[in-house]
Amino acid sequence: MKLQQLRYIWEVARHDLNVSATAEWLYTSQPGVSKQIRMLEDELGVQIFLRSGKQLTTITPAGEAIITLAGKILGEVDNIKRIAREFSDQKRGSLSIATTHTQARYVLPPVIKAFAAKYPEVSLHMHQGSPLQIAELASKHNVDFAIATEALELFDNLIMLPCYRWNRSIIVPADHPLCREPVLTLEAVAAYPLVTYVFGFTGRSQLDDAFRTRGLSPRVVFTATDADVIKTYVRLGMGVGIVASLAYEPAQDEGLVALDASHLFGWSVTKIGFSRNTLLRGYMYEFIRAFAPHLTRELVEQAAATDDKEALEELLRGIELPDY
Repeated sequence: MKLQQLRYIWEVARHDLNVSATAEWLYTSQPGVSKQIRMLEDELGVQIFLRSGKQLTTITPAGEAIITLAGKILGEVDNIKRIAREFSDQKRGSLSIATTHTQARYVLPPVIKAFAAKYPEVSLHMHQGSPLQIAELASKHNVDFAIATEALELFDNLIMLPCYRWNRSIIVPADHPLCREPVLTLEAVAAYPLVTYVFGFTGRSQLDDAFRTRGLSPRVVFTATDADVIKTYVRLGMGVGIVASLAYEPAQDEGLVALDASHLFGWSVTKIGFSRNTLLRGYMYEFIRAFAPHLTRELVEQAAATDDKEALEELLRGIELPDY
């Protein structure tokens, strides 16, 4: 059994059983990948994949268990490499982050700028996507950190640490009737067509819950993953916008007004998550601390060493989160 063979079956599973795409990803040949998988199956005496002709069609039950263990082994191999880098050069390496547009555009720039100045020889890579995509990237060791509000809890092998609380604002043109409401209510907001986030993005579930609790069925006429796009369509008169308050910038959003809606919706918590098998290098602890100052290296190490979910919740329960 070779590490290369484990890498092949892991990547084939990750590429939806597409051997051609896997070979391209690994910069090798398709016949070479197929041959090594066959050799591994022969050695183990079980089929990892079922086939129809030359095509892989599904993963066998034995294959599911083997691929899961292969992923853990490959994760530990990556950790061994990181240990070597940690001791050879503690300020050189790479840091990959998966996050949403809101985090990348409004929250992370000053953190990234300061981090890059302190660690100029660490290359930074940012991936944007839906919360589910972000969490999956971290769960599969394809990125170091996932930063999001939704979906991280769906993956048991992710350690999730709370960073800050945030709420929402109603975005309207300066002459909109809602600006004249003495007290903003959900009923008043629901009277207008809404422009907001796609479901599954940036606390959208809490927004929907708030209206549902009051027996309201607002008319959502346009959704987007990007707060800037939402504001663009509010300017076009499509409807009333609902975005994270941190996504409103008075200097940049001329002609629009942000009406505080924190009394209408529950608070959301943005978290940073990483795989339980990840070996955090010194500069990674520094990045976490720069993004969320209350997450000290000692606290992060304690959280990473805690296998029990309830014990982890108890460890994090006393943290007082800042509001963004």
